[in-house]
Amino acid sequence: MRFQNKIIWITGASSGIGKELAFQLSQQNCKLILSSRREDKLIEVQKLSQTPEHIAILPFDLEKHELMHSIVEKALSFYNKIDVIILNGGISQRSLIIDTDINVDKKLIAVDYLGNVALAKAILPHFVENKNGHFAVVSSVMGKFGSPYRSGYCGAKHALHGFFDVLRMEHEKDNIKVTMICPGFVNTDIARNALIGDGSPLNQQDIGTQNGLAVDVFTRKMINAIKKEAFEVYIGKSEIKGVYMKRFFPKLLHRLVLKSQVR
Repeated sequence: MRFQNKIIWITGASSGIGKELAFQLSQQNCKLILSSRREDKLIEVQKLSQTPEHIAILPFDLEKHELMHSIVEKALSFYNKIDVIILNGGISQRSLIIDTDINVDKKLIAVDYLGNVALAKAILPHFVENKNGHFAVVSSVMGKFGSPYRSGYCGAKHALHGFFDVLRMEHEKDNIKVTMICPGFVNTDIARNALIGDGSPLNQQDIGTQNGLAVDVFTRKMINAIKKEAFEVYIGKSEIKGVYMKRFFPKLLHRLVLKSQVR
C-alpha cells in the first residue's frame, strides 16, 4: 500500500502515538482526519503538522457508542471517502485487581474495546460498499499476555484481537484489511493517564514506559507495518519476546513477569 492521496482517519490523535502519526503521515501526501475528545489539542496538532490544509478535525468521545454512525457521517463529509482508519484511542490502567472498582473495568471495556468496535461497525458499510478499506488497530503486547496492575486493560486488549480477527475473516471477500499493532513500552503519557483503582489518573510516569521506544521510532515502524498490510505486528524492546514465550513457554513467562519490577 502507498499512502499517496489516501484518506486516513486517526483516533487518539491529540497526544502520544496518535499525535506522532499525524506528524509523520502529514509528510506522505495524504489527507488526514484527526480525532480525540479535546478539540483544542487536535487544533494544536493540526497547526504543527506539515500540511495543516490537508487535515480535518473531528472531536468525539469513544465512550459514546450510540453516536458513532453520526460521527462516521461527519468524517465522510470531509473528503467523501476513508481508506484507512487507525483505531488508536484508548486508556490504560495501573491497579491490582483487589483494589480496582468494577466501574474501572467497565470504563476500560467501554473505551478500549466497545468504543473501537462501535466505530468499526459504523464505518464497515462504507468499506464494504467501496470494496476497499483498512483497519489498523492499536492493541498492545498486553493483548497477547498479561501483567500485574493491568487486568482490565489486558482484558479489553485481548478482546480486540478476537473481534478484529473475525472481522478480517468475514470481510476478506470485500478486500478489507486488518492490521493489529501491538506496542510494547513506548515513551508517551499513557502511564500518567492510566486509571488507578478508584478511577482517577495515576499522574506519574512508570519506569517501563519511560525506558520504552521513542515515539517517533515506534511510529515509523507502525506506519511501515500498515503499508505492508501486516496481519499482526509486535513493536518494542525485549518485552515483545513475551508474546512468543506465552505461546511456547507459558509457565516460564509467568515466573519472569512475576520477578520483573514492572508496575
